[in-house]
This record gives sequence, C-alpha cells and structure tokens, in this order.
Amino acid sequence: MQVAHLRNKFVVLGFQIGLCLLLVVESHAQHFKWARRNNPEWDRRKISYGFVIGLHTTAYELKYADRFVTQSFDTVHSVQGSFSPGFSLGFLVNLRFNDVLDLRIMPKAGFYNHKLTYYYTNNSTKQQLIETTMVEFPVLLKYKSQRRGNVRMYMLGGFTPSFEASGKNDIQSTTANLSVKSRNVTLDAGFGFDFYFPLFKLSQEIRFQRGISEMLGNDASVYSAPIKHLNTNTISVYFIFQ
Repeated sequence: MQVAHLRNKFVVLGFQIGLCLLLVVESHAQHFKWARRNNPEWDRRKISYGFVIGLHTTAYELKYADRFVTQSFDTVHSVQGSFSPGFSLGFLVNLRFNDVLDLRIMPKAGFYNHKLTYYYTNNSTKQQLIETTMVEFPVLLKYKSQRRGNVRMYMLGGFTPSFEASGKNDIQSTTANLSVKSRNVTLDAGFGFDFYFPLFKLSQEIRFQRGISEMLGNDASVYSAPIKHLNTNTISVYFIFQ
C-alpha cells in the first residue's frame, strides 16, 4: 500500500510539472516557428559545453521487511516517505554523433533532503531527515527531432552514478539514525526543448530518475528494522545554457 501511495504521488507530481512545461512551450511555439533562425550552424558543432541549473523533488520508496507484520512491530503503524525539494548545479559536455543523436555527460552537485515519517499506533510520529550532497555523473543519449524555426524537441535516457560528498542526519545520535548508503545509481528518462537565441541556446527539460541501488545501510537501528529495501525516486527540471 505504501509503495502504491508513493508511486501515485510520483506520477501526479510528474504530470503537474510536465503540464506546466508544455504550457510554457506552447505559448512560445508559434513565435519561434516563424521567427528568423538564430545560430543556424549551432548543432553542427562536434563538442559543445554548457552550464546546468536543476530543481528537483525526491522521495524514498520503501518495501517493508517480512517481520513488519509480526508481533514485534505491533507498535509501528506505517512508514511513509515524502517528497522534498532540492537543487543541483553543474556543467554539460555534449558530443554530437549525427543530426539526431548526441551523447551528454553532465557532472554536477545535487543537494537532497530525504524524509521518512514513522507512524505509531499510539498516534505519535517520528521523522528521519537525511540531508546529503551528492556528486553525480549523468551519462545520457539525446535523440533530437527536426529543428523547426528556433525550437527543437528531444528525448533522452541513460543512467547516473553518484556518491555522497557530505551528509548528515537531523538527529545527532548515530545509534538512533536510519543508516543509508553513500552511493547510488539511477536510470534516467525524460524530454525537453531546445530554444535558439541570437547569443546562446537554452534547453528546458524534465527528467525522471528511478534508483536501482539499495540505499538501506548495514547498521541496524529501530528505524531500519521495519524496512527491507530502500530506493530513490526523483523528478527534476533542468535549465541548460549553452
């Protein structure tokens, strides 16, 4: 039930962000379609560079341990992850293969907040807040549509390995904290639009990231006991200047 609840929130939030992005694009599409072409030779560059600003919301998705339904956990009603905002900053290296396919490497630093709320049968709650700074290396393939005026749509997919540069829990006692691992790998998929201006190119994209690494740490605690698996789900909006 908890997994389904998180997935529903993930899908709804994704649609909301995607709708906002599409409305912005639609409001400018006709203008760009008939406008004079800016930088007509831009996409013929073999290698190009850029600067990346990202906004994201992320949450843990968990699977309960088998012993969660036993008498030893009769005081714990449920554990829920909630989406929390964050941001990232980085650089882009874009390698052109041909007119429709590029390879993107995007080293960046991401600032994340992950929350888990524990609900007990006596109506009390406890929260674990895990703040981390992750160094990430997305490797993505970008499939581009035909350019129309000063707009081009694209889709992209790939993976992102990452490791923790720094992090902390909001509870100082390490024996009471939920233990999480410092490395993660996600599968990425998304879409976006390239907008060509006289002096630069702006790309706006939305990307969905599904964590495939086990994030639950090895240190046992009262917070890790009800959980069998812990993964990350992230929705990001990126603004890329080239």
